[in-house]
Amino acid sequence: MQQPSVSVGHHTSRLDWRTRLRAATIHLGLSALVAATAALLVFALWYPWPYREISGGRELFQLVVAVDVALGPLITFAIFNRAKPRAELRRDLAVVALLQLAGLAYGLWTVQLARPVHLVYEIDRFRVVHQVDIPEELADRAPAGIAIAAAGGPTLIALRPFRSERERVDFTLEALRGVALAARPELWQPYEAARERVLRAARPVAELKARYPQGAGAIDEALRKSGREPARAAYLPLVARKERAWTVLLDAGTAEVIGFVPLDSF
Repeated sequence: MQQPSVSVGHHTSRLDWRTRLRAATIHLGLSALVAATAALLVFALWYPWPYREISGGRELFQLVVAVDVALGPLITFAIFNRAKPRAELRRDLAVVALLQLAGLAYGLWTVQLARPVHLVYEIDRFRVVHQVDIPEELADRAPAGIAIAAAGGPTLIALRPFRSERERVDFTLEALRGVALAARPELWQPYEAARERVLRAARPVAELKARYPQGAGAIDEALRKSGREPARAAYLPLVARKERAWTVLLDAGTAEVIGFVPLDSF
């Protein structure tokens, strides 16, 4: 009896497809592990809560990682072939890995440049200043003890009072041209020096809850986490990069920042 024929070419093609898929899956797992390590750096150090929301760190990192993590395994799927000489296959995979790591490094560099470096009290509000907001030519004007961009998360500082009416007009005009007052290192001072001004500008949290009754739950939860009673809390608006405005909650007696809520309090 004649045995049924087997298509060797079809069988080989199916095995090749499976081998490529297995190699790409392994590459995807390794890429995800590297991405998870990078996420730890980004969200634990550069964009701690709430800055990952306020400054768009989450979306920026997700974009970088999605492109990088997907691209490497796809290229591996396209080029992996057991029929290649072993040295050639290793070389191809090494090139893919190097390109992927270079792309991730460039993406992390971009995320690092966009990271928030200071939470600045600015006249009657707070403003998040990002590293890219600070003009390079002004970097050497920061006062002693305040770094342009500390290694960790954003530091809390304030603007000093204007020394003259001319200075106020000049810096205000510069702000209208695009350089926010809070992004000018020559105007920075320690937050402690501005506590009295912060307390004078701050408003009772009861006013915020009356204005936004639908946000009362979020306000109460933030106060509960801080251990403050509503009567001991105040608030000021927060200006950040994203369109969605936030509010800073303060201790009404010390001006200490005790929480953040996603409400527009301007």
